[in-house]
Amino acid sequence: MKKFYRAWLLALFLCLTHNTWAQQENPISGIVQTNTGEPLPGATVFLKGTFVGTSTDREGKFTLRADFSTTPVVLSVSFVGFETRDISLNKPEGALNVALAPSAAFTNEVVVAASRVEEGILQAPVTVEKITAQQVERIPTADIQVGLNHFKGIDVNSSSLLMNSLSTRGFNSAKSERLIQLTDYFDTQSPSLNANAGNLTGVPELDIESIEIIHGPASALYGANAFNGVLLLNSRDPFVSEGLSLRVRGGQRSYLDGQVRYAKKLGEKFAFKVVGSYLTADDWLAENYNASSTQIERRNNAEGSTLGYDAVNRYGELGGFTFPQNFPFPEVRGKTVFMPGFDEKTLVANDDKATARKFQPTVSYLLNSNTKMTVGASFARGTASYQSSSRYRLKDFGTNQYHGEIKGKNWFLRGQSVQDFGNNSYDLSFLGAFIQTSPIPGVTDAQGNSVSYAKAYYNAYAQTYAGSRQSGLSNEQAQAAAQAAAAKYQLDPNSPEFSSLRSQIIKDATPGQGARLNPSSLLNEGNAQYNFHFGEATDLIVGAAYRKFRLGSNGNLYADDNARIQNHELGGYAQLTHKMLDERLKVAIAGRLDDFKNFDPAFSPRASAVYSAGANKQHNFRASYGRAFRSPTQLDQYIRLDVGQVLLLGNVGNGYQGYSLTNLSPVEYAKLKLERLNTYEVGYKAILAEKVLVDVNYFRSNYNDFIGAQRFIGNRDGSRPTPQQLQSGQATQFQGRNADTRVLQVWTNASQEVRTQGAALGLTYYMTKALNLTGNYSLNVLEDGNLPEGFQTFFNTPKHKYNLGVNGVAMSSLSYSLNYRWAQGHLYEMPFAQGELDDYSSLDAFVGYSLPKLGATLQAGASNLLNQNNTQVYGGPNIGRLAFVGVLVDIK
Repeated sequence: MKKFYRAWLLALFLCLTHNTWAQQENPISGIVQTNTGEPLPGATVFLKGTFVGTSTDREGKFTLRADFSTTPVVLSVSFVGFETRDISLNKPEGALNVALAPSAAFTNEVVVAASRVEEGILQAPVTVEKITAQQVERIPTADIQVGLNHFKGIDVNSSSLLMNSLSTRGFNSAKSERLIQLTDYFDTQSPSLNANAGNLTGVPELDIESIEIIHGPASALYGANAFNGVLLLNSRDPFVSEGLSLRVRGGQRSYLDGQVRYAKKLGEKFAFKVVGSYLTADDWLAENYNASSTQIERRNNAEGSTLGYDAVNRYGELGGFTFPQNFPFPEVRGKTVFMPGFDEKTLVANDDKATARKFQPTVSYLLNSNTKMTVGASFARGTASYQSSSRYRLKDFGTNQYHGEIKGKNWFLRGQSVQDFGNNSYDLSFLGAFIQTSPIPGVTDAQGNSVSYAKAYYNAYAQTYAGSRQSGLSNEQAQAAAQAAAAKYQLDPNSPEFSSLRSQIIKDATPGQGARLNPSSLLNEGNAQYNFHFGEATDLIVGAAYRKFRLGSNGNLYADDNARIQNHELGGYAQLTHKMLDERLKVAIAGRLDDFKNFDPAFSPRASAVYSAGANKQHNFRASYGRAFRSPTQLDQYIRLDVGQVLLLGNVGNGYQGYSLTNLSPVEYAKLKLERLNTYEVGYKAILAEKVLVDVNYFRSNYNDFIGAQRFIGNRDGSRPTPQQLQSGQATQFQGRNADTRVLQVWTNASQEVRTQGAALGLTYYMTKALNLTGNYSLNVLEDGNLPEGFQTFFNTPKHKYNLGVNGVAMSSLSYSLNYRWAQGHLYEMPFAQGELDDYSSLDAFVGYSLPKLGATLQAGASNLLNQNNTQVYGGPNIGRLAFVGVLVDIK
């Protein structure tokens, strides 16, 4: 990683010492206004076809330099909501006046993510959403990505305040596995978790220029895991957006969010920016005390049972004693006693603050007007709760990222290195369990061996129950008496002993006795692309990408006891685009071939067509077909995690054989393969009556070799247990951490085809600048008629959901937005917990009042203003109201 970064710095130094740019430069100055004479601060002014540009100050004024040795020099002036204007100059101008006409429906918006080249958003071949910097400013959620659920077809699953996962078109999860997240085209995933932590390690809002979201498969251009979409955050260019920006917000739940951005051009070729942020608030903690599903804990009792039961968000509820079949009282034969565990608030204790700290320096250098070089770094640390096979408290979790890019007019070369750090993170299930199994100070059995709290609890329960029945009490009375007698062996959470044990266990990373989770893995990747132009109508882009994972957890998460696990992927892609019929019809064919260390090569094709009708090409009809592949996550491939009742193992070896948990019939699971997806989509995007933007789409998807988790009885090495091993395992409930025969969970491919379909409709009515009405509706349907009973799809998606909103800018100074979101309840499945979610909703509001002379904007906002039920992840917290006030200062 150090060598990588030094190489980029050396290249930058060489560029700085070599003058490659023409010296015939003259200043151009002017002002950008509306056609009614109002200044447009933040408008961008570029020398067309180059990277030379700037933005206007608060009075709409700008200055940049141009080489007039070749004329004309063309300025391209643009601003969100206005028509882009090109101005030809044959000589320098010192008082240029540029008037932009409004374009209420944002017809001048350009996207890059959909085809990896610039194109108008109306002509994009697939469903794509773009959120501008102005829209970002009005999203009131603590994590900007949570607010993306205001837009059609986008689901956000929050497992804590700052740990959020995005998805489109189904198969939601608290860990984003099917949608890739990029910042300036660099992957932001945690290499260890193979998950994106919302914006916990991403870009502060002050530095976001725009956000683009592709719906559906994009593997043909982005690789195997662009399965259900792509999220692209574009940061602000220091050449274009200079100056100092400060933002401070404070509010409920001890919420404090401070951000700063400073960017400066040094001469005409060199620019830099420094971005930093700090956020803290009382985190949302999970409080679901319903009984865990028997799919998760097969021996569980009903909620409220005096035998005890395993609750979703209590940890350490060990089912450590099962009454034998020869027990003298038949009512409890084969039933399991559960020791009461500890709730999340108790175990998290003083680690209950959500935090995010980011520092991101970047330098850019123009080798010439058409070639730009950028190097940068991102250092991020944060605290949040993550949910997967357990609930994890990621304390001071973070990433160090170093990246570099050289970009020309038609090409780019990029590379990055990312390392993540678990630091002081810990597993709540392990923490609760290891507290219970800790020895009671000064207590031993008859043989002089130490006695744990759990052992003492179960002994007291069993002895008291048997004695109570023998004395004539009923089954219910005996269970109540046994529970009361055993309760004295439950460690008091307020005791010094509890505090000491908690501190000791969360600092201990030893497998089988400590809860600390401190993986530190690396991801190195590079990619390149070139765009060939064949006349005015045909383009061909070709590109390639390589990535290498080096996984490390010291045996806590992966089977990496002796050395880092290494894994790699290599891919190449091409896309041919041709325009015809007076550029009304655009057809494109794309394909990508990927090779993997553990899987067979895979080819991902995409074909699309867009037809633009109407006098101004305002009616756009699109159709596309795409095939995508999902590579199993690094965890799916290499995990080795013992969570007590089950041992989780990776599955890239020779597969597994064993016995079903339900009827002990033989089962066999082959090694993992790539999951495959075929999607057909049609859509229509148009401007109606110059005021209404409509975007509607329908899709149908077929998933094959669907990746899901399976639990069964088997041996660690993948072999089928012998009858003797099976009998021995049944006697101990397969719970021994060192036993060869265990209840195992592995990821495998389903033979059944999984089918989904859906539609989305978005409408925006631009009545006036002061009043815009928005609404969208999304439908997602899982066709489960062909699936066997009990098959887990992890679809986790509301069938119906909608948003209704209003926003605008009134009196030139008052900006506002109001959005109501509703989603239908649904089944939610994860390895940690599964159950039914109730309907959930949220009303989000924002208002800002600008003070132009001070360069300041006063802000106030709230997410979930009415504090409604807003639980999006089963086993996760309810995301309640968070209101704030703040101020934003921009100094050009």
